[in-house]
Amino acid sequence: MTELLGKRALVTGGSRGIGAAIALALAEKGADVAITYERAADRAAEVVRAIEGQGRKGLAIRADSADPAAVKRAVDEAAGTLGGLDILVNNAAIALYDTIEKFSVGEIDALLKVNIRGPILASQAAIAHLKAGGRVVNIGSAGADRIVGDTGTVYYMTKSALQSFTRGMARELGPRDITVNLVQPGSTDTDMNPANGEFSDFQRALSPLGRYGEPKDVAAAVAFLATPAARHITGTVLTVDGGQLT
Repeated sequence: MTELLGKRALVTGGSRGIGAAIALALAEKGADVAITYERAADRAAEVVRAIEGQGRKGLAIRADSADPAAVKRAVDEAAGTLGGLDILVNNAAIALYDTIEKFSVGEIDALLKVNIRGPILASQAAIAHLKAGGRVVNIGSAGADRIVGDTGTVYYMTKSALQSFTRGMARELGPRDITVNLVQPGSTDTDMNPANGEFSDFQRALSPLGRYGEPKDVAAAVAFLATPAARHITGTVLTVDGGQLT
């Protein structure tokens, strides 16, 4: 479990759920890990303690992914404190659901700022620090390929944008031996979409496996893409959805 020994990682939105699981999975493989959070300082501190419990360096940085200055500051602070940056995981996101008819301009802007502009700006800031062998992993959603229901249009649009962003950046950074990939979770048991929620039975029925994923399932895919074993994988989409798209 030392494939990432000596590597330095930043996971945006890493204080809970999938982000926290990703941070711990990277630490378990040997990486020092910084995370960003917006409000949950106590939960971010718990993640840092868990990272340090793996014998790795951990760091929590308060940064709103809707704030361009905060995004750049977080990337630079992570690289400065950890002594460099090898892995960027663009995980921070928000989810707002409604029909197009009812969506407000403010809600649309909020989704665009965090879910699209945030990963672009974080990646832009990280490029100055990433060296050959660097990794960028974006976190999208299986809903980008299959929209179920009539209230997810705008949210899933922001996630589908990450597909073209990932492929384009893979082209840009490939000559520098930096890979860029996208992981798309399906229904995953988190605070935003609990496995005992109002629509959980319906979501389970979409999967051949008949169950929700766990954050660690997504984290395992991200950790793999960060290791040397994935050195020849770039510009690809890895969907972790229990077969919901089949």
